[in-house]
Amino acid sequence: MSKILSLQEAIRNYVNDGDLVYAAGFTHLIPFAAGHEIIRQHKKNLILARATPDLIYDQLVAAGCAKKVIFSYMGNPGVGSLRMIRSAIEKGELEWEEYSHFGMITRLQAAASGLPFLPMNQTAATDLERNNPLIKRVQDPYSGREVITVPPLAPDVAIVHVQRCDKNGNAHLWGIIGEQKEVAFAAKKVILTTEEIVDEAIIRSDPNRTLIPGFIVQAICLVPHAAHPSYAQGYYDRDNEFYLSWDKISESPEAIKKYLDEWVFGVENREEYWQKLGAEKQALLQVNPRLSEAINYGDY
Repeated sequence: MSKILSLQEAIRNYVNDGDLVYAAGFTHLIPFAAGHEIIRQHKKNLILARATPDLIYDQLVAAGCAKKVIFSYMGNPGVGSLRMIRSAIEKGELEWEEYSHFGMITRLQAAASGLPFLPMNQTAATDLERNNPLIKRVQDPYSGREVITVPPLAPDVAIVHVQRCDKNGNAHLWGIIGEQKEVAFAAKKVILTTEEIVDEAIIRSDPNRTLIPGFIVQAICLVPHAAHPSYAQGYYDRDNEFYLSWDKISESPEAIKKYLDEWVFGVENREEYWQKLGAEKQALLQVNPRLSEAINYGDY
């Protein structure tokens, strides 16, 4: 049975109301298209987990999809606050749970390893410990010093955007790598969105770049430009103008509704969204080729 589905089918089949959803990606490869499809399908009461929540989580909260966020650092990168999430937290309308970046990654590693917790060295962020009862201190049985422990984080579904994969879901990622590998192994289900589906021989030609193996992937969705307004290394650039624009849009519930009506509910899919951006914007986001040197893996 083929794993290749439309994004609409993948979200409908694998994302349920009340799920703990982790949309991975650090700076780039952020799965905005999947987030927009979750909004279109009116998913509710989601627990949204992510290191550095990006604008997509602000949009999901604004659309009424979330009841809780689990995060490490939250903001509109390079601009300021995520206004909708911050406002919802301050009003008591959104539950929240905060960790350091390393704390989030350690939680995913614990889940991927099947462990009840993992230890960390103490950090200077003692306020996190005071405000999060799930961060605990225990005595290291070897040295006697105190270490921090965090529990596993096993999402019901992880959504990961990649540059390319084969029909089985063996996926290549490059550029800035975040927590994609850790969350894919920690999650119960994995949805891949990809810029392109390539022949298996291309994936096998560079096995060290395969961070996500197909045997843990449930759905593969061919969705070019799925990461806009973030970027996909080698495919298109970051739309910095939109990050600035969202800061203004998110000041007003009316402006947010107008944005969602036009750019999420007003388009059927990512291709229609990309065409709506227009040729001028598409041209601004184009990148020039910069190929890596070939690697000799040898043969025998």
